[in-house]
This record gives sequence, structure tokens and C-alpha cells, in this order.
Amino acid sequence: MKKVLFGKRMWLMLLATLLIFGGLLGMQWFGRMKMNEFMDNMPMPTAIITAGEATTANWQAAVSSVGTLASIQGAELATEVPGTVEEIFFDNGAKVAAGDVIMTLNSAPDRAELAALEAASELAQIELRRANSLVAQRNISKSELDQRASQVDQARARVEAQKARIAQKTLRAPYSGRLGIRRYNVGDYVQAGDTIIELQSLDQLYVDFTLPEQYSRQVSTGMPVQATLQALGGEAFEGRVTAVAPVVDPETRNFALQATLVNRDDLMRPGMFASLSLPLGGDVERVVVPQNAIAYRPYGNSVYVIRQAGEGLTVSQRFVTLGPVRGDMVAIEKGLEPGERIATSGLLKLDTGVPVEIDNSVQPASSLAPHPDNG
Repeated sequence: MKKVLFGKRMWLMLLATLLIFGGLLGMQWFGRMKMNEFMDNMPMPTAIITAGEATTANWQAAVSSVGTLASIQGAELATEVPGTVEEIFFDNGAKVAAGDVIMTLNSAPDRAELAALEAASELAQIELRRANSLVAQRNISKSELDQRASQVDQARARVEAQKARIAQKTLRAPYSGRLGIRRYNVGDYVQAGDTIIELQSLDQLYVDFTLPEQYSRQVSTGMPVQATLQALGGEAFEGRVTAVAPVVDPETRNFALQATLVNRDDLMRPGMFASLSLPLGGDVERVVVPQNAIAYRPYGNSVYVIRQAGEGLTVSQRFVTLGPVRGDMVAIEKGLEPGERIATSGLLKLDTGVPVEIDNSVQPASSLAPHPDNG
């Protein structure tokens, strides 16, 4: 008698299992299809944005660079001789004029020595006058008279040398400027050459910078330059190019320049970082938009152009080529025409086809020449 591997009951159970699992998979597929169909047909939420128009502006062609401020006149003041600080005449950070006394060293022994030398000089002059009368009477020789005259000259020279040594113990400002922080106090002993205090003239400052070699024929001394300092909240300062290096660095292919800036209200300090702009040529008309209208992406920068869609508005993403930046505005070299409306805020929630609603009750600031509120 043959052995039956699968009985009728086993086949029925297998068929039921297949039907159950097949039904579950079918229900899952049907549910996913309906969900996708619902999501595809679900209306997009309306995004609230601010909007503006691409405009035109006449920009003068310019080249940008960065530089460092440096002193036109700046020095670390030191005494030429050693000694003990006797008196200090100015506070830290004070303004001084050229020739003002800043500090003196103890010079009492030197003044006593000067008095002795002056007495010796006076005696030598008396001896010379007596010798003159004796020579007239032929009581002394002409050579002895010459020796007395030489002694007078030597005595006077010693007096002047001593006066110079005393003057070396008085520290004076070589030019007008602002003092730094002194490193010695009354009673301290200083060595010759030790820095006592810094002095900086701040009325005007140099700014040192470089440009690529292709601009070597376009820049010259006397050209205007504008320096913007982020450390001062974007404050701008005007100046002129005062020196252009005659050589190009063979390693960087840049050449050095130096401009002189007027330090308004002594706001700038040597060592500060500055962004520079040098105008080149005439004005050029450019299409400009606010910087906050640009969606900066690794794969390309774009704007969202607003379009009419029936009774509502939508946006479409458009890639653009950016030009130079000025203030809050950026130039569009390619991809946008004047008069086109663009989104200026809410860019993160936008995509092509998204419906939008414009609310310009709070509009982001945008200016070619912004003036920050410095309090």
C-alpha cells in the first residue's frame, strides 16, 4: 500500500494559509496605493512670504581686497640713559602734543655736576680775560693765550655735554598722538632702551593690501579707496592710494599697495582688519536684488520667481549667476530680468509650484549703502 505524503486535510490548510497571507499583502498594497493617491492629490499648504522686484542700479566697477591698518607714526618710546623714574606727567591713553614732557628720570647728581662744570667754565673765561690783558703788556706769550682760549672752549663743551645728558633723562613726545599704557611707575629703575610707553598718531592711518597682477595697469597713486571695518559695525572710511609697489611677488602673483585713510573720530586702531573697495572705470547698470532673496546652495544659487496661477500665486525656482555685493544688495549677472517679482523671505519652505501669499507688512532691510545703528 502506497504512503500518502500530503493528505487532503494538509492541502486545505496550505491553501487557507496562502489565502490569508495573500489577502494581507493585498490589503497592504491597496492601502499604500490609496495613501500615495491621497498625498499626490492633497493641496499644498500656502506659504507666507515677503516679496520684492528685481531692480537696476548704476554701479561703478570696482575691485575688492582686504588689508590691515598700520600706523603712519607710531613708536615705543624709551629713554637713552638708565635711571630712576622721578615724575610722570600724563595718564595712560592720554593725548599729547609734540614736545610735551611725558616722564623724567632722577637727574639731581647730573645737575650738581652741571653746576661744577659751569663754575669751571666761568673761571676759564676769567683766566682768558686776564691773559688777554697780560699779553697786551707782553707778560705772557701768545701761545699761552691760545692755551687759555682752548681751555675756555673745552669747559663750554663739557657744560653742553652735561646739559645733553640731563636732557636725555626727560622723555618727550616726538609728535602729537595718543599714549598707550606705561610699563613703569615712579620709583622704578629703567635701563637705557627699555620701552616706557607707546605713542600712536591716529589722525590718519595706513592700510596695507595686495591686488592680483592683472590690475597693475589700472591702479595708481591718488585713486580713491573705501575701507569697511566689521569691527566697527561696518563703518566705512574714505582714503587715497599713496603707494604702489613696483614689483609683483613671484609666489603669489600679487603686488602690494598702501592707502592713507582719514581716521574719523579716532575710531580705527592700528592692526584692525579692513575690507577694501577701489573703483575702476565708469558706472555699469546692473540688475540687483536683496541678498536675502538668494537661496545659496552647493549645487547653485537661485531665486524664487513669483507667478500668477489662476486666482492665486505660486513660485518657481530659477538658478542665477551672482555678481559683486554692495551693502545689502547683490548683482545678478544672468538669470533674472528687471521688474520680475521674487520672494525675499521664507525661502526654506519654498519649492517650484508651491502656492504663496505675500505679506509685506514686515520687510527685510535692503540698501546699497546700509548705515548700521551704532547705538
